[in-house]
This record gives sequence, structure tokens and C-alpha cells, in this order.
Amino acid sequence: MSISVLSLTKIYGHQKAVDNISFQLAKGEIVGFLGPNGAGKSTTMKMITGYLPPTSGTAMVCGFDVQLAPMEVRKRVGYLPEANPLYYDMYVREYLGFSANIHKLKNASARIEEMIALTGLGKESHKKIGALSKGYKQRVGLAQAMLHDPEVLILDEPTSGLDPNQIIEIRELIKRIGQEKTVLLSTHIMQEVQAMCSRVIIINNGKLVANDAIDKLQYSKQENALIVTFEKPINEAVLKQLKNLQRYEASGPAQWRLITNKPEELRKEVMQWALNNDLSINSLQADKQSLEDIFRVLTK
Repeated sequence: MSISVLSLTKIYGHQKAVDNISFQLAKGEIVGFLGPNGAGKSTTMKMITGYLPPTSGTAMVCGFDVQLAPMEVRKRVGYLPEANPLYYDMYVREYLGFSANIHKLKNASARIEEMIALTGLGKESHKKIGALSKGYKQRVGLAQAMLHDPEVLILDEPTSGLDPNQIIEIRELIKRIGQEKTVLLSTHIMQEVQAMCSRVIIINNGKLVANDAIDKLQYSKQENALIVTFEKPINEAVLKQLKNLQRYEASGPAQWRLITNKPEELRKEVMQWALNNDLSINSLQADKQSLEDIFRVLTK
């Protein structure tokens, strides 16, 4: 596994900022790390990257223990922290050159130009970092995180301060990177998670409350339901003919939410019933929660 977290805990005084959490990330995964403010996301990321020692538990990156082999871990991790610390008096290329020297990169100049092109910094690369907009400062942070071609990227709010066009560009960049690397990213923008991630990890009050594929979470409601849309309005009384239907709710003039404990049986029954009664169905699909709904339920 690229990242392996086992019983990770961080205590400040009497407060457990991170409370005995465990999870794993494999190569090629882009995983969203979600939680309300103060849930422990940034603290967890700092422990995985070696910037903060855990109170107990272990974190492994590419087979190296963060506490026992911190330098090996840092060679393999690219980290963009939430605060994005930069040297504002340095020029963009100067700062990336400084970072390249720290990593002792060969062919540093070529790699710097590659990162400038990849993150769209070309027009601003002659400026001092302090003169850049927040969005371009964020791009400098991303370029620095990816400069040494790490196996693992840990990104804390990577699109913070970017305009909609920039967000789309960085999103596509992260998706391309995630095909070959492991990406753990924290964000409060659920559209980004759904656009980039196959899986989400959600923590609340320092505890792990979800770790699953997005689709599985969306369909994991206690109440099974189908959403059926007819070509034209129907008399609701005819719905009572459905044997596997427990109850129904109107969602629109010709749309109904059908609640059942046997969704597959009801799906077949609705199709046959519509055919027998000469009714046209425009759509029939399982009802699913939005990621926002799941987040609210798990973190309220």
C-alpha cells in the first residue's frame, strides 16, 4: 500500500484531535479526505507526512514508517499544506530552484520548466511570489509539491483561491497524476470530490465515520427506493396494484418515489406493470443520496 494508517491518534492536552483511525490507500487511487472544520483532517495529513508526531499508532508511506524513516518518507511524498507556506520575496523560478536543490534533483532546470507548464505558471513565472494572486500562489505550491516526482501526493485544499477555470484545470491535472500516483486530498467542495475521487474517507470529531466508494455510500440508505418518471401524469391509485411497494411519494406531476424492501423485484414489477397498462416510462432508477446529504448525516 502507498499509505497505511493504523490506529493513528493525536492528543493535545485533554482533547483527542485524531482518535484511533485506520485506513489504506493503494497506488493509482485518488481519495477524498472529508470532515467539518476541526475534525482532524489537517492533523492527520501532518502526521502522515511526518510534520507532526502521533501520540500513538503508526503511519506508513510506501513501506516506510513515518517515525522511523522520516527522510525516506519525505522523498516519496509531495505535500501541499492548507496554509501553503511560500517565500514571498523569492521569484517563482528561484523558489522552485531552491526546492529542487533541497531534493538534489538532476536536470532541475528541465523539471522546473515542466512544472511551470503543467501548473499554468508561465505568464507569472517572472514575478515575485508575493506579487501573485492567491490562485497563482496555490499553483506555485502545487508545482513545489510535484517537483521531485513523488509517489504520493497529499493535498490540503488544493483548489483554495482558484477561479472556476483554474479549478477545472487543476482538477484535470490531479486526475492525470492520480493514474500513476496516490493522491489524498482534503476539500470542502463536494463537486470536486465527485469529479476526481473514487473513494472518500470521512472523519468527524477525530473519529473515522466512513471509508468507502462514493457510489456505495450513496446507495447505502436504510430505506430502498426507486424514482420512476412516467411520460404523463397517472392516477396514484393505480400504484397500489404493485405488490412489492411499501409506500409511495409524489416527486412531481409524473414522477414518483417508490419505497420498497425489495428494489430489484419492484423494478421488474414496475416495468411489467407499465407494459400491461400501456404506460410509458421515461426513467426508472434507484434513489441515491447526494454526497452533501451523506456528509451532513455523518457529521451533524
